[in-house]
Amino acid sequence: MTVSAQPAVTHDAPPSVAVADTHASTEAAHGEGGGGLPQFEFQHWFGQIVWLIFLFALLYWLMAKVFVPRLRGVIDQRAATISDAVSAARQVQAEAAGQAEAAKAEVEAARASSRSMAAAAKARVTEQANARAAEEEAVVNARIAEAETAIGKTRDAAMTNVGSIASDTAAAIVERLTGKAPSAAEASAAVKGAA
Repeated sequence: MTVSAQPAVTHDAPPSVAVADTHASTEAAHGEGGGGLPQFEFQHWFGQIVWLIFLFALLYWLMAKVFVPRLRGVIDQRAATISDAVSAARQVQAEAAGQAEAAKAEVEAARASSRSMAAAAKARVTEQANARAAEEEAVVNARIAEAETAIGKTRDAAMTNVGSIASDTAAAIVERLTGKAPSAAEASAAVKGAA
């Protein structure tokens, strides 16, 4: 491979000329038309393979010792947090269900107690009403008995007076009809005989 002399690049040349000169000198260094990518040249493969192995080993070590443990730690921490949250939620749910059952039992006990209290109050009120009705009925019956006794006495008194009124009336009628007054014994005997 022959190296040709490179033309001197002056700083006074315009940029397009400087780029053209650089390109021309690079082509001349590699030979006319024999260039290509250096990666595909056999002489560079050993260095490329060594660097590839070194970079692969470095990346593997970084992944194994740094990135994956951190990622695993984050995943484990997240899983533990989720597991703790789920277990706490289940515990709270179980406590809430227990409290709901206790509240339901208390409500049922309160309902049963209120029903028994209502039944007892109803029985007590009914008993008091019956007692009061019995007392009032007894008072009314006593008053009726007193009234019947008073009526009986009045009737008996009236009946005793009726007999004397009847004998007086009979005597007055006989006297008026006959002009002669009968005796009290005759008028009384006539009234008793008619009764």
